[in-house]
Amino acid sequence: MHKRSKGVSCAAVIGLTTLGAVLPLQEALAHGGMTYPATRTYACYLDGKAGGNGGDLQPTNPACVAAVAEGGKNPLWNWFGNLIGNAAGRHREIIPDGKLCGPSTTFDAYNLVHPDWPTTSLQAGTTITIRYNAWAPHPGTWYQYVTKDGWDPSQPLKWSDLELFNTVTNPPINGSGPEGPEYTWSAQLPVGKSGRHIIYSIWERSDSPEAFYNCSDVVFDSGAPDDEAPTAPGTPTASGVTGTTAQLSWSAARDNMGVVGYEVYRVNGASSELVASPDGTSTSLTGLKPSTSYTFYVVARDAAGNRSAASPAVTFTTTETPSTGNCKVAYSEPNKWFGGFTGNIQITNTGTSTISGWKLQWDYTGGQTVTNGWSAKLSQQGTTVTAENEAWTGTIPPNGSVTFGFNASASGSNLPAPSAFTLNGTLCSTP
Repeated sequence: MHKRSKGVSCAAVIGLTTLGAVLPLQEALAHGGMTYPATRTYACYLDGKAGGNGGDLQPTNPACVAAVAEGGKNPLWNWFGNLIGNAAGRHREIIPDGKLCGPSTTFDAYNLVHPDWPTTSLQAGTTITIRYNAWAPHPGTWYQYVTKDGWDPSQPLKWSDLELFNTVTNPPINGSGPEGPEYTWSAQLPVGKSGRHIIYSIWERSDSPEAFYNCSDVVFDSGAPDDEAPTAPGTPTASGVTGTTAQLSWSAARDNMGVVGYEVYRVNGASSELVASPDGTSTSLTGLKPSTSYTFYVVARDAAGNRSAASPAVTFTTTETPSTGNCKVAYSEPNKWFGGFTGNIQITNTGTSTISGWKLQWDYTGGQTVTNGWSAKLSQQGTTVTAENEAWTGTIPPNGSVTFGFNASASGSNLPAPSAFTLNGTLCSTP
């Protein structure tokens, strides 16, 4: 494993201790990866987030599923750490053909030959802005290669398959992506490319012998009209169903040029209503009515506006929402940072009798995971969080309140926030 400056190492340790990160400690030593066009590890990480529950990663893309089955989930959490610590510019010497996309044992599964790796759609001959996550900034030079015309995607990637089309040294960190600051730079794409290709990137540090490797699967549009619709998405599944909310997820659709998003429809008698347009393969449903049956289906769309056939429908019934009890809950997130937040909850006894001993429960449906807390004993099973009183917080007199707090990990926008809280099995009112 490569060495790192003392200051950066301390920052990594502090971040993991404070934020309760899911990654093992040693993974904090990784440094960056391409987010556009998305490298395989980043694309599968996003796919895993979309399909996951309770903070876990559960990819649905067939290639990503195969990679996890072979190499586990560590490369997803550590999608920015595909590196060789002592490369010293000897890439072709130390990386054999067939191992370019994952030159280490940890990332070997990302060398798999598979037709379903997530792709980015590009227009041949145009100028794009390449985006590269700056997990830990370092000076150096980036080299972008593309597979040659006539490359066979059914064979492992070889050095002889590649041709250089772009080089940049010390690009600025002037972008802000969903996973943090990003290097960005402009690159002229090769002309005449069409169909499926790989863009291969090498980041060669100038302050150490370390180098990073990224395989980004792309589909070049040659300019001909795209009139091929995506395949239908998989049957949606409903999870985390409450009286007013639910989470839908489905298997990804496929397309010759790449799927860019989905449309979620609610069936209403003989008609259907568009209720969500997510980019990924899941969405949160809110505003539902208790004890009511709902039916939903999903349609995929590509960049040309072609829409797939509808997925099979899913039907579920929301739960009964109990009447509001003698309690009120105020929820807030006073501190937020990239990858996490601090939560505060105040429970107020609005009844006329003292509450002696309490258990508060709520659901996080956006992948949030509680890591540690104070003034309450906290645990999480799937999306459901349970907070139980400590000895000194167990009594709440009429019109009295108790407050507790916690840290949690999160991704993206940290939405949706919880909207329903039950105290000892009784629904509480909220401000």
